[in-house]
Amino acid sequence: MKLGISMWSYVQAWKEGRMDLAGFIREAARLGADGVELLDFFYKDLDADRKSIQGALAETGLPCGVFSVGNNFAKATEAERNVELAKILFGVDEAVLYGAKVVRVFAGDVAPGIEFDQAREWIVEGLSHASKFAEAKGVRLALENHGRLAGRSDQVRGIIDDVRRACGNDALGANPDTGNFMLVGQRSDEAIRDVAQYAYMVHFKDFRPSAEGEGGYQALDGTRFVGTAIGEGDVPLAACVEALKEARFDGWLNIEYEGVEDPIEGVRRSVENTRAILKAV
Repeated sequence: MKLGISMWSYVQAWKEGRMDLAGFIREAARLGADGVELLDFFYKDLDADRKSIQGALAETGLPCGVFSVGNNFAKATEAERNVELAKILFGVDEAVLYGAKVVRVFAGDVAPGIEFDQAREWIVEGLSHASKFAEAKGVRLALENHGRLAGRSDQVRGIIDDVRRACGNDALGANPDTGNFMLVGQRSDEAIRDVAQYAYMVHFKDFRPSAEGEGGYQALDGTRFVGTAIGEGDVPLAACVEALKEARFDGWLNIEYEGVEDPIEGVRRSVENTRAILKAV
């Protein structure tokens, strides 16, 4: 497994103007990461940002292992879904630009007026088109467990299987997110074991139940969770790593810190704790 860091880990610092794209890459290098995960979310000026990224990657020697996009195929009109498809195609081209071999994608989520079964059809159709494009470019897509349409491991497996049958290739795989499974009431290690053979990348995340008034993410059963530094929450991360090793996963294990404290410190501890977990398992 290769240890990476997702720039999403520093979204708080980015919003506050304390970190830019190049600064993130340099910080990841300082922490000793093997590579970085970039996201379309952080682009402001496309040409300038690309130049900044390429400069920082060259300066540090770090690879971009994953480029992530945020798409949602649960849209009522074909025109809207085409916009979502374009986000993935853009992500594939960005991955090629930076030498990344994986693009993280979403399925979508239910919304008022959109039925579950219909939305799933749109998701399979959209990801099938995206998979054909990605396969031709030598890039793989990794579907994250996110939301109610693809939150559980069985939902992720089902979508991947249907897309592979529809498009005739295996460009689409999984991005099991160790924290997100908690939001749909599924034990993370059991879910990881269920999809490990499909995994093209992994988001390494930790959660704990929220204290009263603390906010956080609401699970399907109403429980709220907040992020923590890796290894300081309730996700059975060692068991998750064990499941990945049993499946001989050798891709990117990318830290995605979503804690409430300053990410500069939270990510630092997350890297240290992840290394300890990987060494112990």
